[in-house]
Amino acid sequence: MKNFFALIIAVCFSVNAFAQKIQSPSEFLGYKLGDQFTYHYRIVEYFKYIAQVSKNVKLQQYGTTNEGRPLIAAFIASNENINSLEAIRHNNLRLSGIESGTADVNTQAIVWLSYNVHGNEPSSSEAAMLTLYDLVDPANAKTKAWLKNTVVVIDPCINPDGRDRYVNFYNPVRSAAPDANPSSREHMEPWPGGRVNHYYFDLNRDWAWQTQKESQERLALFNQWLPQIHVDYHEQGYNAPYYFAPAAEPFHRVITPWQKVFQNLIGHNNAKYFDQNGWLYFTKQEFDLLYPSYGDTYPLYNGSIGMTYEQGGIRGGLAVQTSDGDTLTLDDRIAHHHITGLSTIEMASLHSAKLISEFKKFYDNSRTTPPGEYMSYIVKNDNWDKINALKLLLDRNGIQYSFGQTAKQLSGYNYFSGTKENFSVAGSDMVIDAHQPKAVLLNVLFEPKTFIADSNTYDITAWALPYAYGLKTYGLKQSVKMLKTDRPMISDANVYPSHVYAYACAWKSLEDVKFLAALLKQNIKVRYSETAFETGGSKFDAGSLIIALNGNKQKNFDDLVLKIARQFNRNITPLLSGFVDKGADLGSAQIRYISKPNIMLVAGDGVSSGSMGEIWQLFEQQIGYPVTIIRSQDLNRIKWSDFDVAIFPDGNYDEIPFDKLQSWVRDGGKLIAMESTINILVDKKGFNIKQKEVKKDEKADADKKSASMKIYEARDRDAIKSSIPGAIYKVNIDSTHPLGFGLPGYYYDLKLNDQLYDYLGDDGWNVGTLKKGAYVSGFVGQKTREKLNDGLLFGVQTLGRGSIVYLTDDPLFRSFWENGKLLFSNAVFMVGQ
Repeated sequence: MKNFFALIIAVCFSVNAFAQKIQSPSEFLGYKLGDQFTYHYRIVEYFKYIAQVSKNVKLQQYGTTNEGRPLIAAFIASNENINSLEAIRHNNLRLSGIESGTADVNTQAIVWLSYNVHGNEPSSSEAAMLTLYDLVDPANAKTKAWLKNTVVVIDPCINPDGRDRYVNFYNPVRSAAPDANPSSREHMEPWPGGRVNHYYFDLNRDWAWQTQKESQERLALFNQWLPQIHVDYHEQGYNAPYYFAPAAEPFHRVITPWQKVFQNLIGHNNAKYFDQNGWLYFTKQEFDLLYPSYGDTYPLYNGSIGMTYEQGGIRGGLAVQTSDGDTLTLDDRIAHHHITGLSTIEMASLHSAKLISEFKKFYDNSRTTPPGEYMSYIVKNDNWDKINALKLLLDRNGIQYSFGQTAKQLSGYNYFSGTKENFSVAGSDMVIDAHQPKAVLLNVLFEPKTFIADSNTYDITAWALPYAYGLKTYGLKQSVKMLKTDRPMISDANVYPSHVYAYACAWKSLEDVKFLAALLKQNIKVRYSETAFETGGSKFDAGSLIIALNGNKQKNFDDLVLKIARQFNRNITPLLSGFVDKGADLGSAQIRYISKPNIMLVAGDGVSSGSMGEIWQLFEQQIGYPVTIIRSQDLNRIKWSDFDVAIFPDGNYDEIPFDKLQSWVRDGGKLIAMESTINILVDKKGFNIKQKEVKKDEKADADKKSASMKIYEARDRDAIKSSIPGAIYKVNIDSTHPLGFGLPGYYYDLKLNDQLYDYLGDDGWNVGTLKKGAYVSGFVGQKTREKLNDGLLFGVQTLGRGSIVYLTDDPLFRSFWENGKLLFSNAVFMVGQ
């Protein structure tokens, strides 16, 4: 009997021990991690499981994607700290000065690991599960020790929609045994690919701009914590070895010595483990730290140690043969990402105190001695809508501002003229003092000319917000005290007379476009004035909307118009008569009817998914107007007469039916050709667009001779002479043309290529032109700078009863180039009426 009870007790202990065992990813999923790609919902299930069985994890769903998938973050901490996460978070914000009060410097370093921002770089989400398991495994003494002075945050998948697009492609087409031949269909992902989110945006370019739902929700959480370390996990081409910090030049000059030093410390620790395993890697090449909207630079400009880790693997599937004859497997890729995650946490624990002190120092310096030439900025309020758009961006990034100023006369650098000027300050002008916690990010986003130590950079080199938003701004070398108000005074709603002949509305911003779109969807007839006019003491510029009672037979016409105006916060002016004081009367031929357009947007093979996605997202999420998406391979099969407008985004089209296209335009259709699409139309019959030729001269001959004597080692530097990775040019705009309505006679253009065209002849209008001295900011190679002079960027050609709009550059770039959205909307709604 005694032995029986002993057996029972032993069994109970055994059962209890088994119940406490935490399942590894492989045990939970039912297959060995690395044998197949895991669907996003299963990754979420594993994280939920761990949060249930481990007392060291708290799981937070911080949002959802466009397609409804959950966005989650796991917070992992020691037994002592897991129930004090809110106290740790608030203490961290006190360290930064964002929250007031005394901060405890003897606190935990926060390490944030972000995985799978590009959906078709899927190995990192698999590694995230393994890293989570190691952190909560009761038998892992090392990770237990690390968690004593660190809090680890794991976001296992930043881009679930893109990831599942890739996994849903791969899993059904894979062979029973992975086919390592790179030509196999399992390595040939179809358009648009899994890299991007639902609207085909690259979320790794959206950290600062936060134009996408996923970015807005993630950055709201990130800015509530502000970690000391952030790692952004990626994959690159499958032939490349692993990349980890330290990063390549150029470094932005606001990056601190400590941020550089710690990148080296991390790099050496990662290298130690890679050396032990004989794994190849590289550092200090290709991935620089300049553009502010990456997953490494944005954290850096917010006081973190921001780093990118890149594993070779894009198009790798479960196994792929590399150019050197080796076979790279998903197992390999997971192992590499797994070890850098643990290595990073190890170094954070080892240097926890220094990380905290330097983090505090970063923010102390921001508030007392901010970086940059200008200690404050005054943004002139010439357009409420643009100010509100900028205000939203600053709010999302935690940048402080106010409105109005007691000092009415100041002197500062005018971004638009490039000179120092005296100016007056109005009560509605935005005032930003650089002495604030987010001073570094403020400086990076507002500096008129970014200093570039090395021009061989990975992305655009100019992005200053005054140019992107089209808002006149002054940079001041002295501090200007901000008032306590963070919003200007706005007058109450207008009182309208009982009888109105028509309503007039300005046309100056995207908000006016939204108003127009809403009116058209309600079948309200809208017109615009081709010329400026004055009536009843009010002035209206060309392009102003006119909503007349004539032609609108709705019984509740006035109520409906006023309701839509209130919905979009439009200050519409009632007009009591069609007889105006100056300009064209409301019944004249200069008052044009805006037809309700049926719009086709071309997508599919050969089309830039990013360019197409910007347009799709603009219509669906911003303007709120329907657009029909047509695959490029179906252009020969569609009924062209169903559409009034056809938008061809940037792309290389193989199947354009030119005869049908041209016949449709002649019958009244409007073609909007964007970026490289224009090159396809050059020399095509009926399209009068010609590339601007560069005159050959003695210098060109000398360059040719020099090229034949080029040095192999300098090949990358030589290529830079013809590059333009993203620079700002000031474009002359004919604002009397419908394509230029609402613009002030100029437009700040983000130039991403060297394309320039000859001026259109008698059947066209040269609306946006580039003249000598148009360069504003950003790197432009010597040869390209010489080429970009005296030519056409934006124009309209008449063809029969229709028109062709040429947009050489992308006015919707990453959706943060706010100033271009009106230009694009003009092309859609105003041109050709």
